[in-house]
Amino acid sequence: MKFFDSNLKIETQIARGSKSFEPVTGAVSTPVFQSACFRHAALYESTGFDYSRAANPTRQVLENTMAILEHGKYCLAFSTGMGAISAIIKIFAPGDHIIVSQDLYGGTYRLFTGYYEHYGFAFSFIDTSDFTQIEAAVQPQTKGLFIETPSNPMMKISDISRCADFIHKRGGLLITDNTFCTPYFQNPLDLGSDFVIHSGTKYLGGHNDTLSGFIVHSNDTYKDNLLNIQMSEGACLSPFDAWLTIRGIKTLALRMKKHQENAAVIAQWLAAHSKVEKVFWTGFENHPQYELSRRQMRGHNGMISFYFKEESCVASLLKKVKLILFAESLGGVESLITYPLVQTHSDIPDDMRRAAGINERLVRLSVGIENADDIIMDLEQAIN
Repeated sequence: MKFFDSNLKIETQIARGSKSFEPVTGAVSTPVFQSACFRHAALYESTGFDYSRAANPTRQVLENTMAILEHGKYCLAFSTGMGAISAIIKIFAPGDHIIVSQDLYGGTYRLFTGYYEHYGFAFSFIDTSDFTQIEAAVQPQTKGLFIETPSNPMMKISDISRCADFIHKRGGLLITDNTFCTPYFQNPLDLGSDFVIHSGTKYLGGHNDTLSGFIVHSNDTYKDNLLNIQMSEGACLSPFDAWLTIRGIKTLALRMKKHQENAAVIAQWLAAHSKVEKVFWTGFENHPQYELSRRQMRGHNGMISFYFKEESCVASLLKKVKLILFAESLGGVESLITYPLVQTHSDIPDDMRRAAGINERLVRLSVGIENADDIIMDLEQAIN
């Protein structure tokens, strides 16, 4: 049997990646090819590696691993998730219109409206979990649909298959940000998405020690164009950061199980707390898209958002947490707490934030892999 077999279980694919060992030396850990350039044996003779901006052996192992895990043919690794998103927008042309999830990371909104609108692209931001809004947003120039599912920070779920069918009938493309679910819990390409985006900084890396981003796809039409964009812009992932992400992915299955297990306990505790008004977690049976989540997801992550009843509780919580860290990220082994209104979503206009549900009383919690009782103890002392 060849090392990679599509019949292998997802846990095995995650732990072993695209290359079980380095074939020349037998090294079990992928070597860090910390080289900017590579020697040619003679004119027109190449090892397949010329310059690390175009291709690097360490990055290639990671890209092949992500292609396997997302059931795609191709993957490109970028220095950040925003680098990946910036690259994918360039497959469209000025004058094209793209429908985008309203409830999305604020940096994506900033990139689209602060930069790409100046180059002639048009964007409509709507609640893509409500299909009637997608239908109403279509214009003659609509060429793309960009969704986050689950969304950040309100944990809304968009129907990937339905979105794919809808945009494909109009000759457009579906791009799905799968950062929150990871390929362990969801595979958008299997559901009809044309491209999958990841901020590998989050759950994939998993240790809050590196930045990375990915585009995964199986579309031969765009393969060379995206490769050229990656090489020309130069936002490619460095060899060492690629190695850190490879190492992080090896424990993804274990970590996602623990994130989900902890989140289930903590979400229930928060929902019963007298100072909490509402909790948003995709694993709740009363979640508006719970049945959809059962169809397109294999589980739930460690992301929880919640409203306090009183705004004054927010500052107290953020100041008093000890075990949980007040920091602007998610998906790592450490529990992190974030205030979307002034951190991750500060660049989104106030009316759009409020329409999405982001207000002064909203807090987002990225549940880590610590003991759930310890996380609850910290929340208890900080809230009370």
